[in-house]
Amino acid sequence: MHNAGHLIWIILVVSVAFGGICRIFRSPRKILSFMCAGVLVVTVPVLTLVVYTFYYGAVSSAGQWFYIDSLSAFHLVVMMLVFCMSTFYGYHYFDEKIDEGIFTTRLARRYGSLWFASLTAMTLVLVSNNLGIMWVGMETTTLVTAFLINLYSNKTAVEAMWKYLIICSVGIAFAFMGTLLVAASAYTLETHVADVLLWTKLVKVGEVLNPALLKTGFVFILVGYGTKAGLAPMHTWLPDAHSQAPAPVSAIFSGFMLNAALYCIMRYISLVDLVSETFSQELLVLFGIGTIIISAAFILSQHDLKRLLAYHSVEHLGIITLGLGLGPAGIFAALFHTLNHSVCKSLGFFCAGRLGQIYGTYDMRQISGSMHLSFLWGGGLMGSLLALIGLAPFALFMSELLIVKAALETDTIWAMVLFLAGSSIVFVGALKHIIPIAWGKPSTDHVCLKSMLTDKVLVLGALALLLMLGLWMPDVLHEILYRAAYIVGGHHN
Repeated sequence: MHNAGHLIWIILVVSVAFGGICRIFRSPRKILSFMCAGVLVVTVPVLTLVVYTFYYGAVSSAGQWFYIDSLSAFHLVVMMLVFCMSTFYGYHYFDEKIDEGIFTTRLARRYGSLWFASLTAMTLVLVSNNLGIMWVGMETTTLVTAFLINLYSNKTAVEAMWKYLIICSVGIAFAFMGTLLVAASAYTLETHVADVLLWTKLVKVGEVLNPALLKTGFVFILVGYGTKAGLAPMHTWLPDAHSQAPAPVSAIFSGFMLNAALYCIMRYISLVDLVSETFSQELLVLFGIGTIIISAAFILSQHDLKRLLAYHSVEHLGIITLGLGLGPAGIFAALFHTLNHSVCKSLGFFCAGRLGQIYGTYDMRQISGSMHLSFLWGGGLMGSLLALIGLAPFALFMSELLIVKAALETDTIWAMVLFLAGSSIVFVGALKHIIPIAWGKPSTDHVCLKSMLTDKVLVLGALALLLMLGLWMPDVLHEILYRAAYIVGGHHN
């Protein structure tokens, strides 16, 4: 079905246009209001396209260079959920900076333009059928989001921005080499040179792909996009970037940008599985377990709240990667975990950002009794951290349980043991932080910020969603996850 292909163009063009329109407003509050309206406008064609894909099948446009199937549709929903939540959170997050004259009109214009540019770049990644254009989209996310890290232009933010740019650019260069090797593996394919990287063509002609070149290319792809996804040991940029960026930016970083990089890897898994059933699985399991263990060690020694959440991002991207290497059941669980982690981590950064404003620091040794000072933000942070460490009945517990089940079904016992060991370390280490932050003796020197209606809706809505998905999965979500997992597992939809 191609009738809805124009919606892809509408999404991209409208996102770019809204970024430009942000430049004409003369008030930070008007820009933030326009951003909230703009992200809702973009959501309409996105959801229309997703529903069309769900009922009628894949959608393509621009000579099949743009393509939406169940896998990309699922990620589009997660992306818009994270962007909507983060945009509305940002509306009040900058109030204090606006009153102090720090978040000026000039800064707000740059923030709004880069925000919609990031949305456009991530959308381009998800709608690209051409693997080269997908790479361009991923590289663009690096360039535009770097300046969001350095929004206030202080010394530590500049350092974090350059670290992010350098490390991720090296990773993207690896991904570029991998893309070229995958293209070279199809040298016998009788098609126009411009179409040699179309994913829909490659998945249909597995028998003509060169196995050696394809496998080598996948190694470069995994290291390259894995750097952007924060997989260990290429994760070193992530804690600095997350800790220095404003909380709404940290939320889209952790809530979706990391997922977008993993999405790129998912597209290649189905290609490699055409020439080898176990090659990609073994690499994914190794990277996943390594990432979980390394992040667990760092979580124990953290004192900065946002850096703690950043290392939790590393851990959970490792969990998702592990699931992707555990066969069809593991892929289903990994995609479910992607949604759960995005919601939970966005909530975590929302609460951390507001508590940082209340206490004037992110040092957890100076943050205590947050539940007494602000039940909304303190309770929200406690809930998000408990969900992140896999406490039942939150949704992350269920998706992690499904990953353990997938490991048992595939006889990957050693991976299951290491996964449980790493998760246990994280559980104990995080509890060490959670208890004093939530229930310690509060200081009388701090004044609680007023919680707006949108704040309450965001925190309570996110917690309710995490609880609901832990107790019940709607049939429509199960069907979407099943279809998306079917594609990652090497089947064309």
